[in-house]
Amino acid sequence: MIYVTSLARLHETVERSGARHLVTLINEGSQVIRPAAIPQKNHLFLGFNDITAPMDGMTLPAATHVDAFISFLEEWDRATPLVIHCFAGISRSTAAGFIAACALQPNRDEHEIAWEIRGASPSATPNALLIKLADERLGREGRMSAAAKAIGRGADAYEGEPFLIAID
Repeated sequence: MIYVTSLARLHETVERSGARHLVTLINEGSQVIRPAAIPQKNHLFLGFNDITAPMDGMTLPAATHVDAFISFLEEWDRATPLVIHCFAGISRSTAAGFIAACALQPNRDEHEIAWEIRGASPSATPNALLIKLADERLGREGRMSAAAKAIGRGADAYEGEPFLIAID
Protein backbone atom coordinates (compact mmCIF):
# COMPACT_ATOMS: atom_id res chain seq x y z
CA MET A 1 0.00 0.00 0.00
CA ILE A 2 1.11 3.52 -0.77
CA TYR A 3 -0.27 6.54 1.04
CA VAL A 4 0.08 10.05 -0.42
CA THR A 5 -0.18 13.05 1.86
CA SER A 6 0.90 16.59 2.62
CA LEU A 7 3.63 17.68 5.03
CA ALA A 8 0.98 18.89 7.50
CA ARG A 9 -0.66 15.44 7.59
CA LEU A 10 2.58 13.41 7.46
CA HIS A 11 2.77 12.26 11.08
CA GLU A 12 -0.90 11.28 11.33
CA THR A 13 -0.71 9.41 8.01
CA VAL A 14 2.36 7.43 9.10
CA GLU A 15 0.74 6.60 12.43
CA ARG A 16 -2.63 5.64 10.92
CA SER A 17 -1.09 3.55 8.12
CA GLY A 18 1.62 1.74 10.08
CA ALA A 19 4.14 2.77 7.42
CA ARG A 20 7.85 2.13 7.98
CA HIS A 21 9.09 3.68 4.71
CA LEU A 22 8.86 7.33 3.71
CA VAL A 23 9.61 9.44 0.65
CA THR A 24 9.85 13.21 0.99
CA LEU A 25 9.69 15.35 -2.16
CA ILE A 26 10.08 18.95 -1.09
CA ASN A 27 12.18 22.06 -1.67
CA GLU A 28 15.86 21.69 -0.80
CA GLY A 29 16.58 22.92 2.70
CA SER A 30 13.03 22.42 3.93
CA GLN A 31 12.82 21.16 7.50
CA VAL A 32 11.00 17.85 7.70
CA ILE A 33 10.80 16.06 11.02
CA ARG A 34 10.91 12.34 10.27
CA PRO A 35 8.22 10.44 12.20
CA ALA A 36 9.74 8.26 14.94
CA ALA A 37 8.25 5.12 13.36
CA ILE A 38 10.37 5.61 10.23
CA PRO A 39 13.99 4.43 10.55
CA GLN A 40 16.43 6.88 8.96
CA LYS A 41 17.55 4.21 6.45
CA ASN A 42 13.92 3.94 5.27
CA HIS A 43 13.54 7.66 4.53
CA LEU A 44 14.35 9.04 1.08
CA PHE A 45 14.56 12.85 0.94
CA LEU A 46 14.51 14.34 -2.57
CA GLY A 47 14.98 18.09 -2.65
CA PHE A 48 13.56 19.97 -5.65
CA ASN A 49 10.92 22.57 -6.41
CA ASP A 50 7.47 21.89 -7.80
CA ILE A 51 8.23 23.33 -11.24
CA THR A 52 8.24 21.98 -14.79
CA ALA A 53 10.59 24.48 -16.46
CA PRO A 54 13.82 26.16 -15.30
CA MET A 55 13.40 29.12 -12.94
CA ASP A 56 16.17 31.18 -11.36
CA GLY A 57 17.08 30.00 -7.89
CA MET A 58 14.97 26.85 -8.11
CA THR A 59 15.81 23.18 -8.59
CA LEU A 60 14.06 21.30 -11.39
CA PRO A 61 13.01 17.69 -10.92
CA ALA A 62 15.71 15.65 -12.67
CA ALA A 63 16.40 12.14 -13.91
CA THR A 64 18.66 11.62 -10.88
CA HIS A 65 15.67 12.22 -8.58
CA VAL A 66 13.58 9.69 -10.49
CA ASP A 67 16.43 7.16 -10.48
CA ALA A 68 16.89 7.52 -6.71
CA PHE A 69 13.15 7.14 -6.17
CA ILE A 70 12.87 4.02 -8.31
CA SER A 71 15.91 2.50 -6.58
CA PHE A 72 14.25 3.18 -3.22
CA LEU A 73 11.06 1.48 -4.44
CA GLU A 74 13.07 -1.55 -5.54
CA GLU A 75 14.51 -1.84 -2.01
CA TRP A 76 11.11 -1.51 -0.30
CA ASP A 77 10.01 -4.98 0.82
CA ARG A 78 6.30 -4.01 0.88
CA ALA A 79 5.88 -5.67 4.30
CA THR A 80 4.53 -2.35 5.61
CA PRO A 81 3.05 0.63 3.74
CA LEU A 82 5.04 3.40 2.11
CA VAL A 83 4.11 7.05 2.67
CA ILE A 84 4.95 9.65 0.03
CA HIS A 85 4.58 13.33 0.80
CA CYS A 86 5.36 16.76 -0.56
CA PHE A 87 4.38 20.15 0.84
CA ALA A 88 0.71 20.20 -0.22
CA GLY A 89 0.07 16.57 -1.21
CA ILE A 90 -1.11 17.70 -4.64
CA SER A 91 1.67 17.69 -7.26
CA ARG A 92 5.06 16.13 -6.45
CA SER A 93 3.66 13.43 -4.18
CA THR A 94 0.80 12.50 -6.51
CA ALA A 95 3.31 12.24 -9.37
CA ALA A 96 5.49 10.00 -7.20
CA GLY A 97 2.50 7.85 -6.27
CA PHE A 98 1.66 7.44 -9.94
CA ILE A 99 5.29 6.63 -10.75
CA ALA A 100 5.43 4.07 -7.95
CA ALA A 101 2.25 2.36 -9.13
CA CYS A 102 3.61 2.18 -12.68
CA ALA A 103 7.08 1.01 -11.60
CA LEU A 104 5.79 -1.68 -9.27
CA GLN A 105 3.07 -2.89 -11.66
CA PRO A 106 4.78 -2.85 -15.07
CA ASN A 107 1.88 -4.58 -16.84
CA ARG A 108 -0.85 -2.33 -15.46
CA ASP A 109 -2.43 0.27 -17.73
CA GLU A 110 -1.27 3.83 -17.08
CA HIS A 111 -4.69 5.36 -17.68
CA GLU A 112 -6.29 2.97 -15.21
CA ILE A 113 -3.76 4.00 -12.54
CA ALA A 114 -4.16 7.72 -13.30
CA TRP A 115 -7.95 7.53 -13.08
CA GLU A 116 -7.69 5.57 -9.82
CA ILE A 117 -5.62 8.45 -8.43
CA ARG A 118 -8.15 11.00 -9.70
CA GLY A 119 -10.94 9.07 -7.99
CA ALA A 120 -9.00 8.96 -4.73
CA SER A 121 -7.86 12.59 -4.88
CA PRO A 122 -9.93 15.24 -6.65
CA SER A 123 -7.07 17.76 -6.19
CA ALA A 124 -4.29 15.53 -7.59
CA THR A 125 -2.28 17.40 -10.22
CA PRO A 126 0.82 15.26 -10.84
CA ASN A 127 3.97 17.23 -11.71
CA ALA A 128 4.25 16.78 -15.49
CA LEU A 129 8.06 16.88 -15.60
CA LEU A 130 8.42 14.16 -12.97
CA ILE A 131 5.96 12.04 -14.94
CA LYS A 132 7.82 12.65 -18.21
CA LEU A 133 11.16 11.69 -16.67
CA ALA A 134 9.73 8.53 -15.13
CA ASP A 135 7.91 7.67 -18.36
CA GLU A 136 11.29 7.70 -20.13
CA ARG A 137 13.06 5.80 -17.33
CA LEU A 138 10.40 3.08 -17.20
CA GLY A 139 10.10 2.75 -20.99
CA ARG A 140 6.40 3.55 -20.97
CA GLU A 141 6.72 5.32 -24.36
CA GLY A 142 4.73 8.43 -23.44
CA ARG A 143 1.77 6.56 -21.96
CA MET A 144 2.34 7.88 -18.43
CA SER A 145 2.43 11.47 -19.66
CA ALA A 146 -0.69 10.90 -21.77
CA ALA A 147 -2.52 9.37 -18.79
CA ALA A 148 -1.58 12.25 -16.48
CA LYS A 149 -2.70 14.73 -19.13
CA ALA A 150 -5.99 12.84 -19.53
CA ILE A 151 -6.96 13.31 -15.87
CA GLY A 152 -6.10 17.02 -16.16
CA ARG A 153 -5.61 19.55 -13.42
CA GLY A 154 -7.24 18.64 -10.16
CA ALA A 155 -9.68 20.73 -8.17
CA ASP A 156 -8.25 23.85 -6.57
CA ALA A 157 -7.06 23.18 -3.05
CA TYR A 158 -4.48 24.52 -0.62
CA GLU A 159 -3.80 20.99 0.62
CA GLY A 160 -4.78 17.58 -0.68
CA GLU A 161 -6.50 14.99 1.47
CA PRO A 162 -4.38 11.91 2.22
CA PHE A 163 -5.23 8.99 -0.04
CA LEU A 164 -4.28 5.40 -0.75
CA ILE A 165 -2.95 3.71 -3.89
CA ALA A 166 -3.31 -0.07 -3.78
CA ILE A 167 -0.40 -2.03 -5.20
CA ASP A 168 -0.86 -5.65 -6.28
